[in-house]
Amino acid sequence: MNSTDIYRIEAGDFPLLLGSSTHKPEFIYARGTLPPPTSPESDASKTPVGIAMVGTRRPGNNARELCKRLVFSLKGTHAIVISGLAQGIDSLCHEAVLEAGIPTIAVLAQGLGTRIEGSRGDLAKRILDAGGALVSQFEPDVVAYKSNFPARNRIIAGLSRATVIVQSKKKGGALLTAEFARKDSRELFAVPGDFDSEVASGANDLLDRGIAKPIFRPESLCTALGLPKSGGISFEELSLAGCNLSDDTKKFFLKVNGFRKTFSELQSESGLDVNQLLTILTELEMAGLAYTEDNFNFHFNGAT
Repeated sequence: MNSTDIYRIEAGDFPLLLGSSTHKPEFIYARGTLPPPTSPESDASKTPVGIAMVGTRRPGNNARELCKRLVFSLKGTHAIVISGLAQGIDSLCHEAVLEAGIPTIAVLAQGLGTRIEGSRGDLAKRILDAGGALVSQFEPDVVAYKSNFPARNRIIAGLSRATVIVQSKKKGGALLTAEFARKDSRELFAVPGDFDSEVASGANDLLDRGIAKPIFRPESLCTALGLPKSGGISFEELSLAGCNLSDDTKKFFLKVNGFRKTFSELQSESGLDVNQLLTILTELEMAGLAYTEDNFNFHFNGAT
């Protein structure tokens, strides 16, 4: 890669939430197109929202499908997926993002004027060709060193409103990113896995300690993040993912999509008895189209 299109950004002009991070550098370098600065209070329905998705370099056998399902749940929102272009989970997320047509930013632990080897270099080119961006805090000619990676992880977390640990061992860069996100008081999520799986041990530990919120079903990521979709929901896509909703549930959802309502309001407006309503709500929660934190207020498809 040549360095002619590399530009420097000062702290006052940092994209997304990086300017409000306690770990922000004095400047960064970028290639490609970056979104403007935002604030934690920005309206997620109108402004870009950075979502970090990170994990181990040696993921499990189901990792490609898991990353794809997580990423595709963000279609139709203003999410920008941020990761580190590393082999494994990071690259799988970037690839899924390109397939889904969602913007993405890759944060590197090397200067943007240095060569990115192998398939990672091809992926970086595809990101730029798709209108995404590459970011680094290192001078353009700095090569990748092991000591550079914590700085990369700080930027990933700093750019993002929320960080998702997809798969991670008990030690690794993904958990460093999680710690930086926590120190910035950003939301932290993790995908639980088998109790004896090494690639799930890091995520499970974060969940066990109550540090991260669980994503039990990949399709529920959008709702857990509170990201409203700008377009209608596709029941066909849910069906292809193995989630078949009843006709009554579909009709109910189309009426409440985008709203937050109490259980009493839902019962009054729908005319359903308690058991019918609970059955429908359970279907919607399993499909990732509704969630509740207190069993009183119900959020539908990312309504806040």
